Amino acid sequence: MVVYLLKDIQEIAYMGKILIIEDDIDMSLLLKKFLTKNGYEVVTVANGKNGIAAFETNQPDLVLCDYRLGDMEGVEVLKRIKDIEPSVPFIIMTGYSDIRTAVNVMKMGAFDYLAKPLLPDETLQIIRRAFASRNQVAHVIMDEEATTSTFPIITKAKTNVGKSDYVFGKSPHSRELLRQIDLVAPTNYSVIIYGESGAGKEAIAQTIHKKSKRSKQPFIAMDCGAISKELAGSELFGHEKGSFTGALTTKIGHFELANGGTIFLDEITNLPYDIQSSLLRVVQERKIKRVGGNKEIPIDVRIIVASNENLNEAYKKGKFREDLFHRFNEFHLTVAALRDRKEDLLMYANFFLNIANQEVGKNVEGFTSEVEELFLKYPWYGNLREMKNVVRRAVLLTEGTAVEAKSLPFEISNYTRTTMAIADDKQELIIEYNVSAVNDTKEEKPDLKSVALVAEYDLIIKVLKEVNYNKSKAAKNLNIDRKTLYNKMKAYNM
Repeated sequence: MVVYLLKDIQEIAYMGKILIIEDDIDMSLLLKKFLTKNGYEVVTVANGKNGIAAFETNQPDLVLCDYRLGDMEGVEVLKRIKDIEPSVPFIIMTGYSDIRTAVNVMKMGAFDYLAKPLLPDETLQIIRRAFASRNQVAHVIMDEEATTSTFPIITKAKTNVGKSDYVFGKSPHSRELLRQIDLVAPTNYSVIIYGESGAGKEAIAQTIHKKSKRSKQPFIAMDCGAISKELAGSELFGHEKGSFTGALTTKIGHFELANGGTIFLDEITNLPYDIQSSLLRVVQERKIKRVGGNKEIPIDVRIIVASNENLNEAYKKGKFREDLFHRFNEFHLTVAALRDRKEDLLMYANFFLNIANQEVGKNVEGFTSEVEELFLKYPWYGNLREMKNVVRRAVLLTEGTAVEAKSLPFEISNYTRTTMAIADDKQELIIEYNVSAVNDTKEEKPDLKSVALVAEYDLIIKVLKEVNYNKSKAAKNLNIDRKTLYNKMKAYNM
């Protein structure tokens, strides 16, 4: 039985309403008691279906949801709730073995994740950050009876940002990236930023904005993958009162909010095709129309978009408009994955260490040599976002002056690296264990993980051969997305 390390503290003032969706009743009650004593109003439900209904009924300020529920997975609850209210912070709770899955859920719009067993300080810290991020949202609602004109609601969006969670390293890639940013920032060129999720694309867009002539004007960021098809037009361009069911007042969209400044559209390929058509007209004419409105509103906005998929390839596959791609493609940057910038990796770890020290009031000085070695070997599929969360949690757990391997998540402290060797005209999978996972005896013993890795490798090779090494078909036959297949092929050094 898992013991959840949540402790009681004195009651404080009301802080906001939280919806907990958790099928472990003991865990749910304990978490409710803990958060209530910290000033939060808490509503609990035991499954995803009731959670979605409770969200609509109670209108909470934040959602805590277990990843594995009895009736559906947390990712489905996330999608349904984000369709109702895209801006609500959504935090996934998960066991250590599911942390990589949780990172993937974050890419789909979750604010953060909590790893079980829950720790009191970490739980409160993440919840408070989530509430702080929502409180920074600019929104104004005025009672129509108090005015003769319709007062617009300002859309929920991140405006001028504070300190960036991005620093430029000393690797050749980082130096070249900074050179290109300095080159394009003073212009009004549209920019495409390519890179994996969590690699720092938004922070780079912020850097371009800060180095531009528009730096004193708004920077508005929008995650195109976190909004539903039905709401995309309203979020981008705003809407007029009564334009559709639920449009109770006029709303200003992201483009109007960014007027004079910069708009950043992350994961641009997730925009519905019809919205891409509307966006093309905006890019060409620099005018927008709110949903349900007839008035054209001139805008002066610099557009920066980001994608983890090559837009040149996306339009060839019919996923993205070719004419819109050419409009955006005035300049493009590529951010390398963290695992491909080994020279910068430990610098980023120390950068996040300093931030974590400030957050929790500690003075952890660094990492042991074992931890540094683990960091250099681990593939960091979640990139900077994953590293930031790992370091933050490790600092919280560290009792001494240096972060030790025992403070890291299991999948890092016991990471298994796989390589391929060619011997006797036969491909053989060699599994290398970290020191912490090696048996005391010299003789290697088979274990479940090694057998599973060999089986997975054999299946991938078999399917690739069957489809003549067409990766898209192979991913489909394996029932995984293409990016996951690429990551596995890279891990196996195929």
